[in-house]
Amino acid sequence: MSQHAGGIGPRRPYEGGVCPYHAHNNARTPWQPQPWVIPPQANAAWVWALADVLEVYTRPDDPRRPQVCLDETSQPWVADTCAPLPATPGPPTRGDEAEARQGPAHLWMVFEPLAGPRRVQGTARRTALDGAPVLQEWVDAQDPQAEQMVLVMDPRNPPKPASRYEAVAPAEARRVMARLESHDTPTHGRGVDRAETELSVLATPWLDRRIPDPTTLTPAVAAWERHRNAAKCRVAWRFTTRHASITLKRLYPSIQLG
Repeated sequence: MSQHAGGIGPRRPYEGGVCPYHAHNNARTPWQPQPWVIPPQANAAWVWALADVLEVYTRPDDPRRPQVCLDETSQPWVADTCAPLPATPGPPTRGDEAEARQGPAHLWMVFEPLAGPRRVQGTARRTALDGAPVLQEWVDAQDPQAEQMVLVMDPRNPPKPASRYEAVAPAEARRVMARLESHDTPTHGRGVDRAETELSVLATPWLDRRIPDPTTLTPAVAAWERHRNAAKCRVAWRFTTRHASITLKRLYPSIQLG
């Protein structure tokens, strides 16, 4: 019996187009957990919040009661540690892989998905108190003639009614909140907020680069806002409660009869 160096018995032959058995990478990395959105199973509160928002999206466009979506995201300040190499004929601009992070800015998006206008404002923090002036400006400047606005927002850091009372006089806070019919998206369900769709459009490719300070961020966001508003970009929503009851059936609670 012949023996092969480095082991006993014959090695498995290599077949063209198939990786050798000893060259496979282990795709499982349990020591590197990934963040993931995991909605609650069979949760009536989650299903109710989803159905409530989807019902709002079935309403026709009404200038007297415009639909408005509010969401926010973070944008880290990232600077180069050394001057990048400028672009030349052929090679693109090249920057060092090392970067300096200096903390995030926060962008608030207010968006009318049926009419098209949107407004993005930056704040140093992401608390409800910071988002309250953004919403008030929209109420007073964008749709001053509307009887009431139908507001859909992410429940994590929204400008709740109490935050208005911390920011302005009680009478002014009451005036603004009385003009809003508020609806919260379900927890771990911010994807049904149509302002989230606009934030994803803004992130790629407009903000998909190193942005070191507000001097760079503000003109980029303003240019994107003007471009989208001039084009009157809207969101055509087609996901309904009927679709949800089929594709998200596992999240619906079972009905106990008898």
